[in-house]
Amino acid sequence: MVFFCRGRLICGPDPRGFLLTAFSITLSSWIFCAYVANDSTLEHSSFITVFAVFLTVIVLINLVTVSTIDPGIIPRNASLASLNDTQLRRIKSRKLVINGVEVRLKFCRICRIYRPPRSSYCTICDNCVEKFDHHCPWVGQCIGLRNYRFYLVFTTTALIFFIYIFAFSCRIINRRILETRLGFFRTISSCPEAFALASFCFVVMWFVCGIVCFHVYLVMKNQTAYENLRRRHVDSPNPYNKGIVRNIKDVCFVRLPSSRVDFRAEATSQMCHGGADQLQL
Repeated sequence: MVFFCRGRLICGPDPRGFLLTAFSITLSSWIFCAYVANDSTLEHSSFITVFAVFLTVIVLINLVTVSTIDPGIIPRNASLASLNDTQLRRIKSRKLVINGVEVRLKFCRICRIYRPPRSSYCTICDNCVEKFDHHCPWVGQCIGLRNYRFYLVFTTTALIFFIYIFAFSCRIINRRILETRLGFFRTISSCPEAFALASFCFVVMWFVCGIVCFHVYLVMKNQTAYENLRRRHVDSPNPYNKGIVRNIKDVCFVRLPSSRVDFRAEATSQMCHGGADQLQL
């Protein structure tokens, strides 16, 4: 993990996905406002431009939020740092009963902790994350307990943003075709920006739409993407499923817990020895 602003911002180890996503959104918005929204055939171009900028700001704010908030990192147990691999292998998993369903608690040999239910170790971020959903390369961060709802808002607003740009880009192309009557391929040569933007937004739009629909399904089932892909609760009931209404409430409206790690604390020799190094920039 990489920390900025003295631990106030917590980013994943590889920011390239985040930078690429931010660049794609910003570039799409700039091309739309500079070339598409100002087209002479489009009425109310000022309002269309202002609303596009508004959507861009909202999407970028959500992107930064989901990328820089603690996803739910679980502190490592420095007291067991002296155990060797042989001793760690002897530690067996524990079992816990949740709503009548037996759940196994695995011991993480790297973090040296019993992972809480629904937690998992992320090999990219090198941390155990509470209620681990997945590691998203497009935001460069794990998605877990504390940033999942922000991830939902980001993907939803991003979908609205790309649908908005795609719709007006197609409208410009259609109007040019009707006015010039030169056919599709000869018309797009006169508005290549609108065609390139519509093509890019079409691909991204369906990709993001698939993500949004998948996570809406997961929210209604109170299931994480990790549990779904690992086919958890296929042979047994899902102990976290409380019904659609309560599931949505638990994900979207329950108060988020505080971070379990003090990222602004000064690093000590014990932390470094236990593998819980903290870097402040």
